[in-house]
Amino acid sequence: MKRLLDCLTAGTMLLCLWPVMLVVAILVRRYLGAPVLFRQQRPGLNGQPFMLCKFRSMSDARDARGHLLPDEVRLGAFGRFLRKTSLDELPQLWNVLKGDMSLVGPRPLLMQYLPRYSPRQARRHEVRPGITGWAQVNGRNALSWEEKFELDVWYVENQSLWLDLRILWRTVKRVLGGSDVSATGHVTMPEFMGSEEQRE
Repeated sequence: MKRLLDCLTAGTMLLCLWPVMLVVAILVRRYLGAPVLFRQQRPGLNGQPFMLCKFRSMSDARDARGHLLPDEVRLGAFGRFLRKTSLDELPQLWNVLKGDMSLVGPRPLLMQYLPRYSPRQARRHEVRPGITGWAQVNGRNALSWEEKFELDVWYVENQSLWLDLRILWRTVKRVLGGSDVSATGHVTMPEFMGSEEQRE
């Protein structure tokens, strides 16, 4: 039922939202340049890598030595708007159709985080990653990494169709409100350096 809901919903949304995605693509090309899509390898089900797609939200601005400038410099007003409205996430509907992701599940993070999880935190990879999830509707990036991972594992242990529908409904309300997009004091979430258990 979960996979059927994913396919039906993602397919319907792609059909209905393709004009919006076209407009966003044109605006990204105009304000941020090429490429329009940001592609990055992320860990999926059981930690297996897949290629995640999003609309770009940051520029490629670099310093005199060719190094990328800090996120707060490269994330301008247009990029902040994309993230606040979650419009940058729309291409991930294609990842859902392909089976790389689900509508609901722990967010896919970076490949280099895999060895940094504690055994309990690593359980977040027992399900497909999602466009939205239990952590996203309970604080999003206003939470600490440990709080987010605990919510992710809670979802893995308690997942159900009813819970997914509840998360989707709460996601709509949060997107319309544009809340908790960034961590306190950061324009993006700071890097996860590892659980206390792993550091010890």
